Amino acid sequence: MTLATARKRSAKPAPRAGGSGRPVDHGAWFLVLPALIPILVLSVGPLLYGIALAFTDAQSGRTEPTQWVGALNFQDLLHDTLFWESFRIGLVWAVGVTVPQFVLALGLALLLNEELRLRWLARALAIIPWAMPEVVVGIMWRLVYNPDAGILNETIRDLGLGDGRDWLSGLASALPAVIVVGIWAGMPQTTVALLAGLQNTPRELHEAAAMDGAGAWRRFRTVTWPALKPVALAITALNFIWNFNSFALVYVLTQGGPGGRTRLPMLFAYEEAFRYGQFGYAAAMGCVMVAVISVILAVHLVGRLRGGEDA
Repeated sequence: MTLATARKRSAKPAPRAGGSGRPVDHGAWFLVLPALIPILVLSVGPLLYGIALAFTDAQSGRTEPTQWVGALNFQDLLHDTLFWESFRIGLVWAVGVTVPQFVLALGLALLLNEELRLRWLARALAIIPWAMPEVVVGIMWRLVYNPDAGILNETIRDLGLGDGRDWLSGLASALPAVIVVGIWAGMPQTTVALLAGLQNTPRELHEAAAMDGAGAWRRFRTVTWPALKPVALAITALNFIWNFNSFALVYVLTQGGPGGRTRLPMLFAYEEAFRYGQFGYAAAMGCVMVAVISVILAVHLVGRLRGGEDA
């Protein structure tokens, strides 16, 4: 059986639009309401309130009523070099975590997809970081990076590579050290998503490609990757958004220091709102971040739709 024949056999016919002919059950909306109401109350409501707050001069400790200032907060934001520096750091952080995270998770997923002894144990161990709260992960890695008694510096000293360094306080090492933690903490969810995609790839395609004389790399390029590509694109887009919005992990590790080297946009907005009491200005920062995330989602969805049409 050739690879082309295997593809035809594994392909499922697309369902016809309206093939069932059944009318839409409007009563089904009542079943959705228990899940929809919390989303509207806890997500959409605060989002709309935050957008409205961005056009005011809301501050903490004021006795005067809040005034509508229009786009003044956004005008100030355009000239705020500290915010745009935090935005640049956020992009570096998001890309620096997302790309290695995907590459390493792909390799781990390919390994866990093989018939190995104690594979069930390896899969269980691989998702341990996912089960740990971000605060716990941050505290654990602070101990790893401890300049005096941390396991990293102790290992460096034992190997005779030097005296170690203060990884989270160094201006040059803080952001790379935090990125390593972000990669470690986010790998499990990416691995699980990619492993699920690998297991949905028909095995007969690999067998047919092997019979055609394809090597491991060619089988990955012509069989595995085309089947895995939708999952890979989706999880990469979600990871980028989650990483760009990171707060707890970086806050526990460095609180944005040293010297703002790890101050992500979410940390900057948090400081403006709850340290300096500038709620309207912080809300404007949140609106900018929401706009950026919306653009990323729109590009991702358009790409997915065009990919579906080409298929």
